[in-house]
Amino acid sequence: MKILVLNAGSSSLKYKLFIEQKLLLEGLIENITDYHQGIKEVEQQLQKKSIIGKLSSLDMVGHRVVHGGEKFKESVLIDQEVIETIKSLIPLAPLHNPANLEGILMIANIAPNLKQVAVFDTAFHQTLPPKAYHYALPNKFYQEYGIRRYGFHGTSHQFVAQKASKKLGKKLNESSFITLHLGNGASLCAIKNGKSIDTSMGFTPLEGLIMGTRSGDLDPAILFYLSREHNYTLKELDTILNKKSGLLGISGQNDMRQIHKMIEEGHTNAQLALEMFVYRIKKYIGAYYAILEGVDAIVFTGGIGENDTITRDLILEGLPFDIPSLVIKTDEELAIALECERIGVISY
Repeated sequence: MKILVLNAGSSSLKYKLFIEQKLLLEGLIENITDYHQGIKEVEQQLQKKSIIGKLSSLDMVGHRVVHGGEKFKESVLIDQEVIETIKSLIPLAPLHNPANLEGILMIANIAPNLKQVAVFDTAFHQTLPPKAYHYALPNKFYQEYGIRRYGFHGTSHQFVAQKASKKLGKKLNESSFITLHLGNGASLCAIKNGKSIDTSMGFTPLEGLIMGTRSGDLDPAILFYLSREHNYTLKELDTILNKKSGLLGISGQNDMRQIHKMIEEGHTNAQLALEMFVYRIKKYIGAYYAILEGVDAIVFTGGIGENDTITRDLILEGLPFDIPSLVIKTDEELAIALECERIGVISY
């Protein structure tokens, strides 16, 4: 099957073309203001390589969609009802779902008969039990506003868990892992018998670990204090927590490679940033080890998880239990392509 995978961001369009599960071409179009033109540019790139004539000659297009709410527990073939539901979920992911939706609509406009599949970051975590996904807030906040833990990076966590079970020679539904997706965005997942039972990101990707520019867990009363005593607006606080905190806020740098260099040069704030990053991860590993009641492996993935041996060693150092650790390269686009194939077999 010829499958194009699209990851539409707020101003960029990342794409990969797979034929029979092999990567043939990939690219990134940046500074997009017109998604129709962006999709046409992807088509032109594919034509230049003489891979396809027009987009309509593809078998399927797979889209990464960040938020599927409670509606989507797995990937789905896109129809008008799916489009309307993704649109209704925009308030839960205002930075991501509109761009994801634009990519879907533009493909539909250019090649209306081409089958499209939506693969949701949140879908893998729909197996969380109520005790894990509920917040201790008044019930109406969940029932009326949909406020609960959704979790993200699900495609990556699921992909590396599948790879880890094969590497260990076990069936996925008989395997339990703690998976660590560590990059500029970072999250952990507790996987029991192949299913997500807890994850560090919550209602939004802001909760959980210390990340490149995101704060992760903090006392919510800090926000009340900053607003009340220092006149910070909601917009300012949103920007601070999402774009000016995390490793960047502590050390002035959000790239872990640069933080290691700064540590070598004697920057104490860089050392503090690394220690805090590792400490938070260790606390989550301990918590997930307790709820899993047996772990086959700790699995590292993502830019930091795959490439940063110093940080990996610090995370594993001194853990009070002996668990194998694996490093597995994530490939969310391939995972999306495989989902397209699975759905294609069902729908044809």
